[in-house]
Amino acid sequence: MSNNTFSEIGLADPILRALTERKHFEPTPIQTKAIPHLIEGRDVLGIAQTGTGKTGAFALPLLHHLENQKFAKSRHPKALILAPTRELAIQIGDEFREYGKHVKARYAVIFGGVKQGNQVAALERGVDIIVATPGRLMDLHRQRKVSFDEVKYLVLDEADRMLDMGFVHEMRKIVQSLPKERQSLLFSATMPKTIAKISKEFLTDPIEVSVAPQATPISRIEQEVYHVSANEKRDLLAQVLDDPEMKRVIVFVRMKHRANRVVENLGKVGIRAEAIHGNKSQNARQAALKQFKNGQVRVLVATDIAARGIDVDSITHVINYELPNEPESYVHRIGRTARAGATGKAIAFCDSSEVSFLRDIEKLIGQHISVSGGSVHAQPLIAPTPDKASPSKRPFKKKPHRGRGNGQPGNGKPHSGSGKPQNGNGKPKQSQGRSKSRRPRAA
Repeated sequence: MSNNTFSEIGLADPILRALTERKHFEPTPIQTKAIPHLIEGRDVLGIAQTGTGKTGAFALPLLHHLENQKFAKSRHPKALILAPTRELAIQIGDEFREYGKHVKARYAVIFGGVKQGNQVAALERGVDIIVATPGRLMDLHRQRKVSFDEVKYLVLDEADRMLDMGFVHEMRKIVQSLPKERQSLLFSATMPKTIAKISKEFLTDPIEVSVAPQATPISRIEQEVYHVSANEKRDLLAQVLDDPEMKRVIVFVRMKHRANRVVENLGKVGIRAEAIHGNKSQNARQAALKQFKNGQVRVLVATDIAARGIDVDSITHVINYELPNEPESYVHRIGRTARAGATGKAIAFCDSSEVSFLRDIEKLIGQHISVSGGSVHAQPLIAPTPDKASPSKRPFKKKPHRGRGNGQPGNGKPHSGSGKPQNGNGKPKQSQGRSKSRRPRAA
């Protein structure tokens, strides 16, 4: 029998009813490959990037098992799903509720950054499925607020990012506390050696399934790079965001403090943006996502970790304000656009300190990223075609800051934020014998 529809896969009727109500009739490739093995009870190692339907790949067979197997009535969880971020945990919890609306199962979403009272109350009432971030879950387990004694199913989602975030200790502690007799699934967007090693530790004789070659960018995404100095990035970002085609944009940075500064600087030139990162409270992060989803703001500035779990359609552009130091993260970033059959565009800003990152990215994706402007600091890894070789094809013209040096009132502070004395024309004095590049303007 083929697996071209969910009914052919063999899912329970209450789940098929929920899928029909959501107008989900055909499984995605990762669902087609993973669900039959999971229904059979096999452990699975899944390699799939964001937007491939991987939440359904583990949620649907898990709900199928809970519907078909008659577990003794208990307040202890039967299934445990671990996710790296609050946003992803909330998103997975929402998907479980939608897929399982006709299945008699109780859910709880557990994460840090908020008081634990409501989460503990949910656990005390009894749950069948827990979706959790590792840190808070282990915290509650140490307090004996949650028992793992009856867990039959374990899912590790975005396992590569959980390792990057330093959750490996908590993951091991949780897995060691689970019953040996269980079904386990690990999903990862990439397959570094650390994931291969930990999959052998956590899974038993797993079936490996994957969709699309890892680290291969979506072909529908147009990619380009600007070679600029670090202190030109702020002006360049404001300039490219003037494009009316940029209707919904994610700007990626590496550090949390940088996200805040980018939002602040965009606000100064009249571009409203919101930031999402680990130092934001849960309420603030959810509010920022809500405004981004409903179109109140068109620019979301995010770190890689916080961006895991952002499930927003119709993202037109991804801007790498700072290139990631891991080339796989670049692929994951740009995969936020060009979803559901749409096209998208990815723009990268590359300063001299990031040229090696760009080379690693080009090596990984096997192609040269077209240069759109700026001064080239290094030869590309793969020689470009003649029509894309000139860095002056679309030269970047630095615009003056609005509200400064044009007669508009300022805030009375030195623009550089450094507290340096000002000269007669309102610009900070340059110290003698010190290169400007030693201290680039903060973004």
